[in-house]
Amino acid sequence: MQLSILTYNIHKGFSSNNRRFVLHRMRELIRTMDVDVVLLQEVQGEHHGHAARISDWPAASQFEFLADEVWPHYAYGKNAIADVGHHGNAILSKYPFQTWDNINVSLFRQASRSLLHGTIMLPGSGERIHVLCLHLGLLGFERKQQLRILNQHLAGIVDSHEAVIVGGDFNDWTASEVKRYLDPALQLQEVFMKSQQRYARTFPARWPLLCMDRIYFNGLTLESCECLNGEGWRELSDHVPLLARFTLPQRTLP
Repeated sequence: MQLSILTYNIHKGFSSNNRRFVLHRMRELIRTMDVDVVLLQEVQGEHHGHAARISDWPAASQFEFLADEVWPHYAYGKNAIADVGHHGNAILSKYPFQTWDNINVSLFRQASRSLLHGTIMLPGSGERIHVLCLHLGLLGFERKQQLRILNQHLAGIVDSHEAVIVGGDFNDWTASEVKRYLDPALQLQEVFMKSQQRYARTFPARWPLLCMDRIYFNGLTLESCECLNGEGWRELSDHVPLLARFTLPQRTLP
């Protein structure tokens, strides 16, 4: 059984300089990847000002617009709420969610953050897969505390020996914080470190230098991973996406 994951900070559907609304082009390119699950950060759930000003602003939320006709199941967790609307994380899935939850990890009211946790079961596999989408804070001590909450949240899942995928924008400017604070007992591996002994450079999109985005996993077999930093992707968000493909290990059923 195979499972493919794409993680992408879509910058609320705007180009890196905020001058162009590019959500339609994002949808086209994401669909060409033909993945099972999409993890999205900075997704605009609602924005009254943009809806009134931008002619091709979708009538539905951005996550519903992106999911339409391809990913019939989706979950959305608000991170930031303002008078004009709200934005947050979203998970789009070809497979139904058994459960999903949005866990608050905010340290500041003006910089709301959360972990969006969805549980899916692949048809015929008989096993649950936990998929978490996150967008960590901009400050080091903020990320440290958020990673501690992630450790606590994942501890029970790892004890159950169920597969786990954690992806998103870690805002790890130093490329070392996650390694320092992520609990090694969780046995999470990062896809690019596993396959290429380095993290992928994903930010800024036009000239990717920083390793901000990651995909961690446990309980699955990594088949391949790719940083989608081609010319088409670099013209869109301020981040470029990451793609990983896995297989479920064969297990002997009782």
